[in-house]
Amino acid sequence: MDVAILIGIGLLTGVTTVLFGFGGGFAAVPVVVWADAALGADAMRVATATSALVMVVNAAFATAVTPRRVLGALRGGTGLLLLLAAGGTAGALATRLAPAALVRWLFVAYVAITIVDLLLRPGFLRPRAHIEEPADGPRPLPAVLGVPIGAVAAFLGVGGSVMTVPAMRRAGHTMHVASALANPLTLAIALPATAVSLGGAALPASAGAHIHLVGLVDPGAAAALLAGALPVIGVLRRRPPRIPDRVHAWAYVGLLTVVAAAMSLSGVPR
Repeated sequence: MDVAILIGIGLLTGVTTVLFGFGGGFAAVPVVVWADAALGADAMRVATATSALVMVVNAAFATAVTPRRVLGALRGGTGLLLLLAAGGTAGALATRLAPAALVRWLFVAYVAITIVDLLLRPGFLRPRAHIEEPADGPRPLPAVLGVPIGAVAAFLGVGGSVMTVPAMRRAGHTMHVASALANPLTLAIALPATAVSLGGAALPASAGAHIHLVGLVDPGAAAALLAGALPVIGVLRRRPPRIPDRVHAWAYVGLLTVVAAAMSLSGVPR
C-alpha cells in the first residue's frame, strides 16, 4: 500500500515539476514522513534527504526537455547557480544537526508565510501589468539571493521553487516561464544537498529497521516517487497544458495550502 501511495504521489510530483517548478520537495516530504513514520522523529530528516534526491532527478530531466529558448533567460547566471549550490550544501549540513521536529514545523511555518505573502503582496496574483514578454525583458534574479535561497531550501527539503518562482514572476516572467526556470535552479540546490545526504552516516537501528537507508536517503521511497514522476514529466513537457496565467498563479497558491495542511497532519499516527 505504501508503494502504491508513493507512486501516486510521484505522479503528482511529475505534474508539479512541470507546472510549478516543484521538483518533488513539497509533495515528497510529507508523504515520506508518513511512509517512514517507524523512524519516529528521524523520519523528517530522512524525508528531506530523500526529497533532495527525487528533486535532482526530476529537475534534471525537466531541465533537459525544456526548450533552449526558455532556458536562455538564465544566460549569465553562473554566479547565481554557484551560490545556490553553496547555500544548498550549507542547508543540508545544518539539517543533520537540527532537531527533526524543528525542521518539520519550520517547514509548515515557511509555507504558511509564503502563502500569506503571495496573497497580500502585489506582483504575484496581481501583476502590475499583464505582459507575456516585457519590452525590456524580465529582470534577472540577483545572484546575492543564491546563498539564502539555497540554504533555506535544502534545510527544509523544499527545493527552491517556492522562493524562485514568486521572485521571477515579480521580475516580469509569466508563470509558465518562471516554473520552467525553477527546475535548473532547483537542480543547483538539490545536487550538493543530495551528495551531503548520501555521504552521511545512516541512522542507528530502530523500530524502523525494515527501512533500508543509504546515508539518510530512503532509496525505495525515492524509486517509487520517481517511477510515478518521470513519465508524467516527459508527457507534459511534450504536450504542456494551456493554463491562463492568473489561474496558474492561483493554482500555485492552492497547492502550497494543501502541502502545508498535509505536513501539519503528517505527525498524526497511522
